Amino acid sequence: MVRRFVSGCFVSVVALSIACGAKEHRSAPAAAVPATVVTPTATPTATPTPTATATDGPCRPAMILVEGDYCPQVRQTCKRWLDPPGPYHEYRCAEYAPSECLAPRVHKRFCVDREEYVKPGDALPLAHQSWTTAGAVCESRGARLCLESEWQFACEGEEMRPYPYGFSRDSTACNIDQMNLGKPQSGLNDLRAPIDAYPRCLSPFGVHDMSGNVEEWATLDWGKPPDRSAMKGAWWLPGKNTCRAATLGHGEIYEGPQIGVRCCKDAPAAPGQSAL
Repeated sequence: MVRRFVSGCFVSVVALSIACGAKEHRSAPAAAVPATVVTPTATPTATPTPTATATDGPCRPAMILVEGDYCPQVRQTCKRWLDPPGPYHEYRCAEYAPSECLAPRVHKRFCVDREEYVKPGDALPLAHQSWTTAGAVCESRGARLCLESEWQFACEGEEMRPYPYGFSRDSTACNIDQMNLGKPQSGLNDLRAPIDAYPRCLSPFGVHDMSGNVEEWATLDWGKPPDRSAMKGAWWLPGKNTCRAATLGHGEIYEGPQIGVRCCKDAPAAPGQSAL
């Protein structure tokens, strides 16, 4: 049986029976400190309170300000798995315990696209993007690809949520857990959704579609060419689709029908603060 590493998972090209996840990893080593447990305060369907909107604040018109204290190293423990014992048992977690921060927090302040990038005139998020072409799209908009730490913080917030919407998996909140992925030798079915299709797929900051729909490129905080790219958020398949998961098995020129673009940029200094 031929297998190929696609979006953080092994896909059977013969059967296209996909139930997979992505590699969990840490961007950089950190000194161990006593774990800080954050008790979940939101349910999967709760509406988050964003710190800014896409139409106001220092990041307008289409970006959101993300500011707060980010945990570089997190322990997330699954209480209950969704799938039965087998090769894909530990990919989809139905419910996580409260997250534990294992390293000193780092203050972050930056701007991030509220939505996955949609080319003007199109109805669906842009796809078939490599790390290189996605970076060019961001550059053309006066932005850049997010650092992985920025992407993760925009997704999980200070609670360190495993999923942007909470601690329990909700297959109706985001475009995930699709099963009709395609047929052998025919490629993937295009199951991208418009950016207004899943209004509950929101992070604590109000950033949309960071789990599922299209996977998004980010730059590893400590990466160096040619190993500095990561794909985040997974796509519409039944995979991990968590904020901390990453696909690291592809190079900077890899592209696919499930890979899109989200951009970040430095935020202006807050009033009363000088720019670094």
